[in-house]
Amino acid sequence: SLRRTKAAMIYKATGNLRAIQILLGHSKIENTVRYLGVDIEDALELAEHTEI
Repeated sequence: SLRRTKAAMIYKATGNLRAIQILLGHSKIENTVRYLGVDIEDALELAEHTEI
């Protein structure tokens, strides 16, 4: 879908799962990770290196 494609493009450009979570309206980050088809281990590792 266009929504998923746009979210994936933003993720690839920024790596910011939290921003995508808010954009998509997901209550849990796990839903966003699953929606994007991102490997959970990769996402968690990236999140550790992301400043809040």
